[in-house]
Amino acid sequence: MTRIKLAIGCLILSLGVTVNAKAQSFDDYVLSLKHQALEKGYSQPLIDEAFNNVKLRKKVIYSDKNQPEFRLTLDTYIPRALPKWKVAKARKLYKQYYPLLTKISAQYHVQPRFIVALWGIESNFGNLTGRYDVMSALTSLAYDGRRRAFFERQIMASLAIMKKDGISRSTLKGSWAGAMGQVQFMPGTYFAYAVDGDGDGKSDLWNSVPDALASAANYLNKIGWRDDMTWGRQVHLPKDFDLKTLDIKSAKLLSEWEKLGVRRYSGQALPTRQIKARLVVPDDRNGRIYLVYHNYETLLKWNRSNYFAITVGSLADRIAYPPVDLR
Repeated sequence: MTRIKLAIGCLILSLGVTVNAKAQSFDDYVLSLKHQALEKGYSQPLIDEAFNNVKLRKKVIYSDKNQPEFRLTLDTYIPRALPKWKVAKARKLYKQYYPLLTKISAQYHVQPRFIVALWGIESNFGNLTGRYDVMSALTSLAYDGRRRAFFERQIMASLAIMKKDGISRSTLKGSWAGAMGQVQFMPGTYFAYAVDGDGDGKSDLWNSVPDALASAANYLNKIGWRDDMTWGRQVHLPKDFDLKTLDIKSAKLLSEWEKLGVRRYSGQALPTRQIKARLVVPDDRNGRIYLVYHNYETLLKWNRSNYFAITVGSLADRIAYPPVDLR
């Protein structure tokens, strides 16, 4: 009986906390964030600047709760995500920035074509970086409460960026979710991995192409990228290949996949290199199927979407083949 009363009491207390949290006004919540920032050692002038005129953006909350379900297959998605003009632009920029890219590649051990591919997919090569006031967007999302702890960390990281690089509050523009700059880093990622690629003493992922590309490479390097291999390849399965009984999530050596009848999409044998790969079947066996390597898993750490990782890899391949004339 005592246990039942205790459980009921805990439930009431829990409900009370929830009600009180929801009853807190947005202005009071902003005030609590300011106190939190002060406790973390940020100066009052910086806090005042960071939270000046922060607004509750209901459109941001709506976007977070109503993200469209993905209904396209790769066969329809890839042509939309990688139209001919985008591939041509990627190859042109690859050539234009090749001296910079080779320097970045030597420092961070990431192949240039993947750096350009990420740049293109994330922001259309810096042309679509977002126009939302990041502080208002993050504060609105945190106030809504669905992922409060995560967004509060991003808010504090925004202050850290302002303090470290002297970036003004008005510069903090990005997507409705708070992703910023030409490679769309969340503030926490920005603070942890953004680097100074042009030597001016700060990391500016909005206006500096060298900073953006070097930061993308640094991030990939830190989360496990390997420059001695590619990302994966589209493959063809034999007709009797049973996707239901085979554990396709387990990585196998390429020679093992070869014995199971898996071939390159062209029908040729798989590479003879003894590296592990796993099958990825984003749609069904009638759709595109891939054997993916270690670097694919690294791309998933950047964005947990098979479609994202495959699109980045596909664009990188189209940059590399046929080879760009660097003369």
